Parts: sequence; C-alpha cells; structure tokens
Amino acid sequence: MPPLYALTVHEAHTLLRRREISAVELTQAVLERIRRVEPLLNAFITVTEDLALQQAREADLRIAQGDIAPLTGIPMQIKDVIVTKGVRSTAGSRMLEDFIPIYDATVVERLRAQGAVLVGKGNMDEFAMGSSTENSAYGPTRNPWDLERVPGGSSGGSAAAVSAGECLFALGSDTGGSVRQPAALCGVTGLKPTYGLVSRYGLIAFASSLDQIGPMTRDVEDCALVLNAIAGHDPRDSTSIPVTPPDYTRALVEDVRGLRLGLPKEYFGEGIQPEVETAVKTAARLLETLGARVEECSLPLTRYALAVYYIIAPSECSANLTRYDGVKYGYSYQETDNMWEAMEKTRQYGFGAEVKRRIMLGTYALSAGYYDAYYLKAQKVRTLIRQEFEEAFRRFDALLTPTSPTVAFRLGEKTADPVAMYKSDICTIPVNIAGLPCISIPCGFADGLPIGMQVMARPLGEEVVLRVAYTYQQATSWHKRFPPL
Repeated sequence: MPPLYALTVHEAHTLLRRREISAVELTQAVLERIRRVEPLLNAFITVTEDLALQQAREADLRIAQGDIAPLTGIPMQIKDVIVTKGVRSTAGSRMLEDFIPIYDATVVERLRAQGAVLVGKGNMDEFAMGSSTENSAYGPTRNPWDLERVPGGSSGGSAAAVSAGECLFALGSDTGGSVRQPAALCGVTGLKPTYGLVSRYGLIAFASSLDQIGPMTRDVEDCALVLNAIAGHDPRDSTSIPVTPPDYTRALVEDVRGLRLGLPKEYFGEGIQPEVETAVKTAARLLETLGARVEECSLPLTRYALAVYYIIAPSECSANLTRYDGVKYGYSYQETDNMWEAMEKTRQYGFGAEVKRRIMLGTYALSAGYYDAYYLKAQKVRTLIRQEFEEAFRRFDALLTPTSPTVAFRLGEKTADPVAMYKSDICTIPVNIAGLPCISIPCGFADGLPIGMQVMARPLGEEVVLRVAYTYQQATSWHKRFPPL
C-alpha cells in the first residue's frame, strides 16, 4: 500500500469504512507530510493543524456510529480565496492579511457537512490574478516536479499540495484556467464545472461572470466524488443554476464507444510546445482505438478569446475591488488625517503590482469614451464565441485540447513580460468565456514535467467530460505518477 498521504480519496474512503485506518491516522500522516515538504513548496498560506486533528476526531466518531460519507475524514486544502469561518482568508493579498471570516462559503459548508478535514488554506496569485502563483504576497509556490519551476496559477498552491501529498484533494477557483492550468503543470486532475453549477457564495470575487469553484484531485473518480458534494443550487448566489445535479459517479463508465470527439486545430498552432501537441494527439488516438470517433474541427474565434478575457476580467475586477478602501475591513493606512490620502495609500500598499495593473486596465476599458470601443465590443465577441461552441457541440459530444501550451516554465521566466504570462492561459480562457465544463487530466511528460489534456463539453455536460476522462485514465497510468520530492 502507498503511504497514507499518497492515497486517492476513494482509496482512503475504503480503508476508513473498513476501519483499517482512522481519520486521525490519515490526518496525522498528511500533516507530517506538510511539515516535511512545505518548506520546499510553500503551497499553504495557513496550516490548520489543531483544527484538522479536531475535525479528524469528530470524523472517527461519525464513522464509529456507521455514519460515513465519501469525504468523511478526508484531509483537504481550500484555496485562500474561498472564505472559511474562523480561519484566516487572505486571497493571497496583504489587503486581507488579518481577515478572519465569520461564515463559511457554501462549498465549505457542504464539505464540512460530509465530515471532510481542513488541513489549511492554499497559496495563490493575489486575488486569483496570475498564471504562476508568483504574485502571492506570501511568496511563490514551487512545482513538486521541479522546484525551480512554477506550479501554474492562480490555484498553484492547491495543485502543488495535491501533487505532493499535502492533502488528498483541494478546492480551487477557475476564472481563466486557474484550476486546470496548474493541474496540468503539476500532474493532477482539475475540473472547472459549468458556470453556476457550484455556488460562488463565499468566493472572494475577481471577475464575477467568469469565476467558478472546482475540485483538484489525483484522479477523475475523486473529482466526481468532490463535485457530488459541492454542486447544486444555492439561493444565496444569484448566478446559481436551479438544477438538481445527478450522481456524477454514475458517469464513471469505462466506455467511449460512439462518442464524437473534436480536435480544434486552433489549439495546436503557434506557441504550442511540440511535445504537448504530440501527447494530446496521442491521447486522442488512444480514445479512438477505444471506440470514440475523433475528427479535426475549427473554432476560428478562439484567436480572439485572450483579448476578450483581458478586457472583461479586468473590468469586472476593477468594480469588485473597489470595496477594499480601508474603511470597512482589511488593511487600512492610518498615518494621515486625510480621508482621500488614506484610501489612496491603502490601495497603494495593500495591492500588489499585478492587481494594480489589472485594476487600471479595467478602469480604462470602462471609462467614458472607451466603454463602447472595448468593454461592449468584448461582450459582443464573447457572445459569438459562445455561439461558436454551441455549433461545435451539435457535431461533437466533447472537444480535446492541450490545457497549457507548454510544460511548467521556470520561476521568474515570465514575470517581466505580462503578455507572455497571459498567453499561458490561451488554451483555457475560451471555456470560461462560454461557461463550459472542462477537465484537465495528465496525458504525458516532457523533460520530466507533466502535460495536461482538456476535455470540454456543452453546458451541464459534466457527465460526458467525466466519462471521457475516466475512460482515458483507466487505460493509462500518467495520473498515478508521484513527484520524486
């Protein structure tokens, strides 16, 4: 048997149900793993050791009474942009360095109701703005496969923690790829659900029409288990879809016979590392041998997605972040009697460089004389991109693409070139613009670093996404590799 910290959620659940291990033993193993590797990775902003052991003891009492859910006693990490009652929630920013929420996000409520164990809050790019977790006010996270490389972002801490065995699953948030891109770079599985399927209540907002919470796990089966726990309507979130989700584990069928899979040629063009293209196309051929029908297709508006995203997302962030003014909560500059100077200095010292860059981009795009030329036009192109996907899903059940154009790049390699950094999300952003479900799964290695493949489907098509990804993982072992940390 592998070390307890290297178990999948479903493996650990089986051992807990059979009473072969206790939740306390499992949690202690994970906490010991955190103590050993966290100085190398910096995947956590806050480790909640005492709380975790208390919750593990409570889980063992539940199990002893025969009350065990799929996530009871399972150690988890929550990205620090999702609020947790009584536990510091910083969003990776000095602005919220001492912010302790008085309530749980809906997703945290639902996980705690199952008896999951919180071992800590994940490091991240400040306010989820970044592709490398180098924008965190609490220092960068390092990739478990190569400590000189980034883990991706903005949920880099969560991806690194799952990859390195510092938790059995994590929750991230995905605005332009922030669950899937770090999952790909760290060799784990990451799912972005359909926009509105998972409640955003308690998610510290970046871009409200794009943000979505999703699970990060070792394999597809674990993703389905976590999605079962967190999906569903929430009246506290006005964008929550009023649907009753199915049992997603029923989609874990090892069968893709008859499914029509598309390979959009625009995702295999300039800027895609050759090894990444080869790995994804090899994965597509494997699915073809398993009975799927694979055809090349075209999504020509994909080329505009990056530009659309970097108008809409900064515009929404410039509105959402006006609340951080030093008056109600968070960091407040006090060394002045002038209200306007206090507000200016609060934002000057409380926000990092990337956050300020995006606030300025968004404020410019929304300003008088530029709103129609930029923001309104971007929203129109967004509609066209969504329609293009709708047309594609009349022909195909799912689409296959690379998750990231390259494997993990070196720390500091792109920090001086924001445009190069933004291009790291070029394969993931269209999905957020259209509100689609999409999963990233490991599909190979290049230079010892993981490669990820995306499977995307029409809105509320999570079952198709999970079925394709599960079938692929049953036929391969890329997801079973563990970093030599």
